[in-house]
Amino acid sequence: MNVKERFLKYVSYWTTSDEDSQTVPSTKRQFDLAKELEQEMIALGLEKVKLTDQCYLYGLLPATDGMEKAKAVGFIAHMDTAPDFCGEHVKPQIIEQYDGGDVLLKGANTMLKVSDFPTLTSLKGRTLITTDGTTLLGADDKAGIAVILSAVEEIKEQNLPHGDIWVGFTPDEEIGAGADHFDLDYFKADFAYTVDGDYEGEVAYENFNAASAVFSLKGVNVHPGEAKDIMLNAALVGCEIAASLPEKETPAHTEGHEGFYHLTDMSGDVASATLSYIVRDHDKTSFEARLETLRSLEKAMNEKYGAGTVTLTITESYLNMLEIIEQHPEVVKLAKDAIQSVGLDPLSRPVRGGTDGARLSFMGLPCPNLGAGGYGFHGPYEHITVEGMETSIQILKYIAAHPIN
Repeated sequence: MNVKERFLKYVSYWTTSDEDSQTVPSTKRQFDLAKELEQEMIALGLEKVKLTDQCYLYGLLPATDGMEKAKAVGFIAHMDTAPDFCGEHVKPQIIEQYDGGDVLLKGANTMLKVSDFPTLTSLKGRTLITTDGTTLLGADDKAGIAVILSAVEEIKEQNLPHGDIWVGFTPDEEIGAGADHFDLDYFKADFAYTVDGDYEGEVAYENFNAASAVFSLKGVNVHPGEAKDIMLNAALVGCEIAASLPEKETPAHTEGHEGFYHLTDMSGDVASATLSYIVRDHDKTSFEARLETLRSLEKAMNEKYGAGTVTLTITESYLNMLEIIEQHPEVVKLAKDAIQSVGLDPLSRPVRGGTDGARLSFMGLPCPNLGAGGYGFHGPYEHITVEGMETSIQILKYIAAHPIN
């Protein structure tokens, strides 16, 4: 089975995760793909194939003769797709010899535009796979899964010498829980790479420090005709909090290393209201300063409106993996060597998000991220090329065949 066939097979599975669920995995449907992958890994001859009750799937391609002492490498991808947009009944459009122009997404009668995604022009002549406009595609991260298993198959068929190669597929990455139950006592890699990104020549090892912040507001409700000096409108207090944060420090106004406050949800009425934020910054000092800004805002609102009016709950999500990866430069060097081996210039950009690799790095497994050739994630404009995935396969094969001793 080639990578195109694998990818199209995997995206037919509905694996959207659910951020409001309390179960692990957050949706049982993720097991449908996991069980399919389990059988495929066994058929490929992987050993120690294990699917856990929490929907984590592991397997091992043992070292070839003479390579047993090399450091073990891991390749990791996630099975879930984002809850931001519909992930059910995916109907891919396959465009051979793509002309580099705008693409009609026939299911929704909308256009995938070069003006919105300028990198489309660089994909001219390739086999482009898009959505039909009614769902996301699932390249994030079923492309990573297809690339990893295709690389494993080619390594075996070509008898490439290699050290131990561990494969791991996780649930719930899109809701920040992909590393929660990852078993590093079983998955005995010395270092790893998540295969979960865009440009196939990218190796990313710097991501946001991240936290969620929820303001819970308590008001005083009374008939508006008798409200003077009594009513405290929780919804209006919420508006005041939102207006107190820097207008230009939102996702819509920032890029690169710039951090932000992102109001993801706001609800309520006079009696009570809730504001939910995510807070992001690459620099740890700036990140802590942002959290302190929110704490100061909580204090100021309670001083103004009375103790207990505002309660702030901050929950850490993940930290910048750069702190860990800087201690393991050989892992990044190997990835860059692999990218150069296929004729590409390595690209390392700050990830304006997080990956399983960020948390795994702090758990003791240095784990940068490699691109798999997909773009426009989490919505109807998601797209990928077969050639991009094929290049990613060659990058993984180089890494496997040049282990760190």
